[in-house]
Amino acid sequence: MTKILMVCLGNICRSPLAEGILKSKLPNDNFIVDSAGTANYHINHPPDKRSIAVAKQYGLDISHLKGRQFSVSDFDAFDVIYVMDESNYDNVNALTRNDDDSAKVKFILNEIYPNQNYNVPDPYYGGDEGFTNVYNMLNEACSIIAKTL
Repeated sequence: MTKILMVCLGNICRSPLAEGILKSKLPNDNFIVDSAGTANYHINHPPDKRSIAVAKQYGLDISHLKGRQFSVSDFDAFDVIYVMDESNYDNVNALTRNDDDSAKVKFILNEIYPNQNYNVPDPYYGGDEGFTNVYNMLNEACSIIAKTL
């Protein structure tokens, strides 16, 4: 069983989209995909309504997901931890206990652009088009992840 965690800041925009997209591309019996945020702003809140809407446009239902905060125990629970941006990377890496923990943390867009450490832009303060752009980026990255796995 391979366990993958998607991480963004609040766990209401990018990481729940990434979770829903990757889950749709992998068989449930071999993979666990979850998401978390580095901040505690939205614990137990559903994804942003715009994330829910863009996912729905592509046939995905993420409305049941609930925000949670990343914790040190996630290093033990997950095989790979994909972060959305440099801030998430720094926040997650600040909690690492050893080299094994550090090796699990990866920029999700490195799946498309190896070793470039590009950020998935946070669409929270923008319009609906930002959510569509983020969906497309994450969909491309998750397609590569699914093929690799």
